[in-house]
Formats: sequence, C-alpha cells, structure tokens
Amino acid sequence: MTASPDFQAKSAWTMTVMLTGLALINFLDKIVLGLVAVPLTAELHLSPEQFGLVAGSFFWLFSISTVLVGFLSNRFPTRWLLLAMGLSWAVLQLPQAMATSALGLLICRVMLGAAEGPAFPVSVHALYKWFPDRKRNLPVAIINQGAAVGMLLAGLLIPLVTRQWGWRMNFLLLGAIGATWSVLWACLGREGSLTHQQAAAFARTETPRLPYRRIVTDRSVLSVFALGFTAYWTLGLSLTWIPSYFEKGLGFTGVEAGRCFAVVVATATPVNVGLSWLSQCLLGRGANTRKARVHLICLSAVAGALLYIALMLLHLPPQQKVGLLALACALPTLSFTLAPALLAEMVPDSQRGSLVAIHTALASLGAAFAPAVMGRILGAYGGGSHAYELGFMVSAVLLIAASLAALRWLHPDRSRKTLNHFSTQAAA
Repeated sequence: MTASPDFQAKSAWTMTVMLTGLALINFLDKIVLGLVAVPLTAELHLSPEQFGLVAGSFFWLFSISTVLVGFLSNRFPTRWLLLAMGLSWAVLQLPQAMATSALGLLICRVMLGAAEGPAFPVSVHALYKWFPDRKRNLPVAIINQGAAVGMLLAGLLIPLVTRQWGWRMNFLLLGAIGATWSVLWACLGREGSLTHQQAAAFARTETPRLPYRRIVTDRSVLSVFALGFTAYWTLGLSLTWIPSYFEKGLGFTGVEAGRCFAVVVATATPVNVGLSWLSQCLLGRGANTRKARVHLICLSAVAGALLYIALMLLHLPPQQKVGLLALACALPTLSFTLAPALLAEMVPDSQRGSLVAIHTALASLGAAFAPAVMGRILGAYGGGSHAYELGFMVSAVLLIAASLAALRWLHPDRSRKTLNHFSTQAAA
C-alpha cells in the first residue's frame, strides 16, 4: 500500500515534534504542584485538607472542557485551538507564582485544568489531519512519550529549582516555556489536509446512531468507565501526593524525593508498553478480547492493589517502598491504553470518538476526588508514612472493586452484538 499523495512527511513530523513539546509542558504543569507541596503548604499555611482540595481542583472542569472543546475541534481549526491553549497555560502560571492564599491558588488550578483538559484529544485530532490511517500509531505514541518525559524532567528539575530559587520560580519558568512554545506554534503550526477523502469514506459507511443513554448504561461500557475512574484515581495521587509522601513520610530530602518520583514515572512506561505488547500478542494468537484485554487489565489492577496493601503491611526500608510504589502506580495505567480499544470495539462506528471523549471526561473525575480524599486522611491521621499508606489503601479497594465488576460484567463481544442489534432496529 502506498502513502496518500497528499501526505507531507516533513510537515507532518514537524507537527508531531511540536505537539510532543505541548504534551511535555502539559504534564510539567500538572505535576509541579505536587513537587512543591512541602514548601508551598508551609509558606501559605495550608492544611493537608486544603492542599488536597486545591490539588484536586485541577480536574473540576477538566472533564467538561474536554468534551466541549472536543466538539469544537470538529468545527474550528485545531491550529488556533492549540495556540489558545498554549497561551492560556502560560498566562495562568503567573498568578500561581504570586498566590498568597488557598483560594487564589484554587481558582488558578481550576482555570488551568479547564484549559489543559482538551490538550490530548485535540492534539490527536490535529495529527490525524496530517497522517493517513496506517501511519497514525507512531506519532500518537510519540506524543504519549512526551507526557512521560515531562513528568520525568519534573521529578529531576523542579526540586533543584525550588532549592535554588524557591517554589514560586517554577511557575515563572513554566510560564516562559509555555509562551515560547506558543510563539513557535504561531510561526510553524499549520492545519493538516488529510480529511476530505476520509470524511467521504466515513459518510458512505456510517452506521445508524444510538441514543447515548443506551450506550452509557450498557454494563460493559460502565465497567470500562469504572476501570478508567480507578486508574485516574491512582494518577491523581501520583501527581499530587507521592512526592510529599517520599519527603514527609519516608524522610527523603526534596531533591531525593524528586529523584524517587522520577523512578516512579520511569517505571510506568516499560510496564505499560510491555503489558500492551502482551495483549497484542494474545490477540495475535487467537485469544478473544475478554481474555487479551479485560482479564489483563483486571489482573494488572488487582496486582497493583495488592502492592498498595503490601506497602502498608510490610515493614520495608524506604528504598524498597519506593520500588513497591513504582510498580503499584504503573500496573493500573494499562487501562489508559486498552480502555479506548474496548470502547471502540463495542459501539457503532459513528459514535466511537465521542464515547472515548465521554470516557476520558468521566474517568478523570477520579483524579479530582483522590487528592481531596488523601488530604482528609492526612488531616485525620497525621502526616506520617502510615497515614499516606492508608490513603493508598483506598486506591487498592477501588481497584479491586472495579476489577471484580469488570470480570463479572465486561463482555465486549456480548455488548457489541447487543448494541449492534439496537443499531439495526433503529435503522429499520
């Protein structure tokens, strides 16, 4: 098969590099609050409950904006939507750097979360305008690695900046980085053109649409949402409380805690890629998707939960607890990779993209609640390692509950047949 005559490789890969940079900035913005938690809460006199509320507020409008801007991206050029995002991220760093109260910081984080929520789906939509279908996997995977690199750099560099110039300087630097990216994107960013033939082909093969109420109440779809919610719950804790756990709970210095966090981030990539590869191998050998995807997600989530439990029950030295926590955080991330594939398998072709956006919006609520719950636990039980580990136990319970529900009710083949039956009836 030859590439589309409209495919412009040089421009397409330039856009990929630019959007990978945007993903890197996106995760630097997300993680910075967790990495400056100790000096920030001390200076602003925030209790654990207050900090947990502020940290979780990033995701309060994250879901809503993801869906709204996702629909807008079908009507407006992604070039300008992405530029607006980059500029808003840069501007919103400044009031965070000057914040003097929990309320001011909370308002900034809510606004920043709303601005950053649509970044990944709009970036993917933008790339799809540059790459034909058979060439899309690699550029999207590269964008995901940009997010991982952003978290890794954050763990290594933010503690150093904090030690040298104070925690506020991190927000000023992030504002400068965001502004620089925006200027480059304004000069280099362009809109792809590989859409007209794809749209025509889609119109010829479009299947009848189902009411979304019918789709989102399907047991399999609800099970995927539950797995995604628990995965985002663990991500929310990783972004906000794990650096503080390393520093206050395990006794590491700020710089050492940042390096330990980098270990946690670095562990997630090979675990996620390896398990995704295993799932693909199982499918290639003839396994159905319930075995190759559902069982693998559930087993990974339960294994992560057991590691969280072991973290609390076993008396281990700090370095071993870091390794245990790294694996516990990494295993549930398989849901981020396989959940969209499960949803795409079950729903009508014409509604797959929107349902994946709905899944992201609902699942990310887990990241909104988790930091606040951990803050409540720390406020009630103190700031020692036991209190943090009790908060991780909540993650363990949720992971096990969602996995058991999925093992009971998540049957992709059965749901696909059921939904297709309703789709056929709707067309009749």
